[in-house]
Amino acid sequence: MNAASMVVDFIDPSYPADRLSSRPLPGAHPAHQSRETDGTLSSGRIVGRSRALRQVLQQVDDVASTDATVLITGESGTGKELLAKEIHGRSLRARRPFVKVNCSAIPREIFESEFFGHARGAFTGALHERPGRFQVADGGTIFLDEIGDLPVELQPKLLRVLQEGEYERVGEDGTRKVDVRVIAATNHNLAEEVRTRRFRQDLFYRLHVFPLELPPLRARKDDIAELAAHTILRLSKRHRVPAPPLARADIEQLQRYDWPGNIRELQNVIERAVILSKGVRLRLDVALPRLAAGTAEPTSPRDSCHDDVVLTDRECRDRERANMIRALERCGGRIYGRDGAAELLGINPTTLASRLRALEIEVTKARRPLSS
Repeated sequence: MNAASMVVDFIDPSYPADRLSSRPLPGAHPAHQSRETDGTLSSGRIVGRSRALRQVLQQVDDVASTDATVLITGESGTGKELLAKEIHGRSLRARRPFVKVNCSAIPREIFESEFFGHARGAFTGALHERPGRFQVADGGTIFLDEIGDLPVELQPKLLRVLQEGEYERVGEDGTRKVDVRVIAATNHNLAEEVRTRRFRQDLFYRLHVFPLELPPLRARKDDIAELAAHTILRLSKRHRVPAPPLARADIEQLQRYDWPGNIRELQNVIERAVILSKGVRLRLDVALPRLAAGTAEPTSPRDSCHDDVVLTDRECRDRERANMIRALERCGGRIYGRDGAAELLGINPTTLASRLRALEIEVTKARRPLSS
């Protein structure tokens, strides 16, 4: 593996700092300061206004201008790398490198070479000297992603450079110094990993200086509309297709889903829906997982049971039938057009008409008011 194959992620130093959205950092250089926009970060990194996200961003404001080590925890797909970049972008190191290291992807046998570099001739195949990740990050920030997956036998080697700021290249006798700000991230419970001796306690405390926990998307559903709109615009430009409108029914459908894959899953669903929409209507009926298609309040005690309950085909059809009747009632029997049942359900009007015929639902019978 040569230097060109290193997976190193840099933030462009020319990135305009005034696009970051937060209050200015006290004592920061003017070029590093950012502006406040009601807690919404839409600089291509973090988007949202929910209370859960605002609490995290307040902590980012508190720690960004320091050199404190930060440990970001949260489920996969919640945006831990984006938060790390946000911290770096607001820091005094913003014009220096941001280097990402995926700890789970580095084989044991090349761990030292990847992290600390090697001298020419240090081992067979080492035809040239190579800088390690810490040397590349000198003066900036190193982001240790998936730190919980680092094998326990390699953890002491990492601990030393974090504690002492010193390391040796493979094949060299001299000790080198390095000045880096460390941000680590994991979806593991590191305290539990320490208890079961899968993670060193001393390394845990070295990383656990300023913990930040990113909430899952299901805990910040107020952000879904803004996230979806932002993603539609970005992906429409990427795929060079017209941006489809985001209807109120689309937002309601997205908010009904629990998003086990978090923001990463939302982005994937929106991307499929944008590609299929052809600029006319966001095709969530095709892109969104089946589990999200059923809406609604349960129609029987059986429907309100836990997720491991298996419904019969008849029960599924009854549930779908009741849901469609509710939608028709809410829309006064209107199928087509704005605020029609098709828009509320997030499906094509012709598809809805076909399902109504298949389920033997007469639209005229659905025109009764909700209170009846």
